[in-house]
Amino acid sequence: MTRMTFPRVALFDLDGTLLDSAPDMLATVNTMRADRGEPPMPLSALRPHVSRGARAMAAAAFPLVDADIRETWIPEFLDRYQVELGRHGRPFDDIETMLAAIEDSGSRWGIVTNKPEYLARALMPLLGWETRCAVLIGGDTLAARKPDPLPLTHAAQLLGVAPAECVYVGDDARDIIAARAAGMASVVALWGYRRDGDVPAEWGGDVMVEAPHALIDPSAWP
Repeated sequence: MTRMTFPRVALFDLDGTLLDSAPDMLATVNTMRADRGEPPMPLSALRPHVSRGARAMAAAAFPLVDADIRETWIPEFLDRYQVELGRHGRPFDDIETMLAAIEDSGSRWGIVTNKPEYLARALMPLLGWETRCAVLIGGDTLAARKPDPLPLTHAAQLLGVAPAECVYVGDDARDIIAARAAGMASVVALWGYRRDGDVPAEWGGDVMVEAPHALIDPSAWP
């Protein structure tokens, strides 16, 4: 059957799904590289790693540095990223139109991300989303993060809906694994950040969508 309305609650990953934050991340790693005498890293080299968090980006930026040493640099990465937060990135094309369509229909939307909650919350006023986002769960909000389903089921609980009334949209395999485990339908955001070798068709999402524009139409949702 063709869906005629939006899901009661649409939940989204943040980086690589709603927000093209790679330029902010690039500015972050390049300040770290400059301080260590390294040349700037191109965006194309960092972009595939953004959805996988600070450690993956640090590994991409400093592949020859021992992992134990890179681990000690994560607080520095987060501090520098907080300075660059929202300065270079922006929502992907048509995200604002899609969110407005969800709101206009009477449905709600929220964010479940593995980004630390304090950083995700700091972005909300910069994007004009602080009063629009119905729920925000960060990677450190709870005892587990995606691909564990807990952040998704907790978001549904906070909004007073069953997981089956929600649809989760994400650009990483962990997003789809979490949604399936939570009992939510899922959308694979093909416009997001992927590494070489990722095969989104194997993730088990309910639908795969090429661009946010498609999700302005309720019939594109599972």
